[in-house]
Amino acid sequence: MKFASYSIHFTAAGVLTLCGILFFAAPATAEDIENKALTTETNAVPESKAAPEKTDWAQAAHQSTESLLKHFWNSTGRYFNAESLDSTHFNYWPQAHAMDVVIDAWLRTRDSKYSDYFSPWYEGIREKNGGRYWNVFFDDMEWIALTLLRLHDATGEEKYLNTARRLWGFIQKGWDNETGGISWKSDHLWSKNACSNGPASILASRLYRISRDEKDLDWAKKIYAWEREHLFNPETGAVADHFSDRTGTKAGVPLSYNQGIFLGAAYDLYKLTGEIQYLQDAEKAATFTITSRSTLDRRNGILRDEGRGDGALFKGIFIRYFVQLMLEKELKPEIRAQYRDFLYHNAEVLWTRGVKQEELLFSQSWSRPPGDSTQLTAQTSACMLLEALAFYEKSQPVTK
Repeated sequence: MKFASYSIHFTAAGVLTLCGILFFAAPATAEDIENKALTTETNAVPESKAAPEKTDWAQAAHQSTESLLKHFWNSTGRYFNAESLDSTHFNYWPQAHAMDVVIDAWLRTRDSKYSDYFSPWYEGIREKNGGRYWNVFFDDMEWIALTLLRLHDATGEEKYLNTARRLWGFIQKGWDNETGGISWKSDHLWSKNACSNGPASILASRLYRISRDEKDLDWAKKIYAWEREHLFNPETGAVADHFSDRTGTKAGVPLSYNQGIFLGAAYDLYKLTGEIQYLQDAEKAATFTITSRSTLDRRNGILRDEGRGDGALFKGIFIRYFVQLMLEKELKPEIRAQYRDFLYHNAEVLWTRGVKQEELLFSQSWSRPPGDSTQLTAQTSACMLLEALAFYEKSQPVTK
């Protein structure tokens, strides 16, 4: 997929916590917060005035996901349309994230009306994609495979796991045996992107959880190590977009998407290995994202508008992995509070200013509603935020 605003091609999108299905993933240390490269970058979010008790976030998630299904599900083709108004256009990688929202809703409710979409979607996207799940974009295949693993976790059906395994075989072919890194696209092997390496490491980690095959864990570590060396700035927590073998340099402004999948990969490895460096990396990537000029809409104190099309989905992907991290018991209380404030503030702005109330539709900006129609990427991203917050609240201990 191509994100025109940056002339960069992005293609395609959780850890539920290990007691449930992998849904949402780890926090910043005090040392990270004190890092001048972060603290001089402007505030992340105004002091939180969020009052979660005033909004029923489970109901907000329910209403928004119902709107996603109402306005985007193509019952004939069995996939999600790319636009909300009279469009049957098919875009492959957002299908994974839209189905992730449906899985989130099923986990929240255990209502079979949501699981009824699972198998039709699985068949529908294959037919619409030319009778196959393979794609020239490695990240597209990674996102579809990650969603298939969630479907396998939810249903126990082997067809989802088997297809994810087949895709994993294709994805491994994108690895450069000489210089490392997974390429962005099969005919652009010199370009190794955050969007093709972060999800690949997450996929390998989650396959390892299922199979306990050490080869999968080795892949997860190897891919992550390459991305950390070539795209991650350990001083600030910023993740560059891509590394070019032609120039030997990294490039691209930090995007919420790349930040989220890097922290997700780091956090998954922390949960598997217990190695603190992974947790610290995840914290730095998260803290950078919620404090940096490059990733924030500073006027509103929320994640910034990253454009239409593919870019409209980026924020929701960050939030999914951010919330996984927020649930880590090893987080320091002050970091947990900082992250919590940021999550609630984004949701409050979205729910009070970023929604078209009549139809419960969202735009690519979480601070303003859409016009007559909106894109699947924008709607899905907003739904991911609301489902994530509902999941976060459900995961909190009950206090008397």
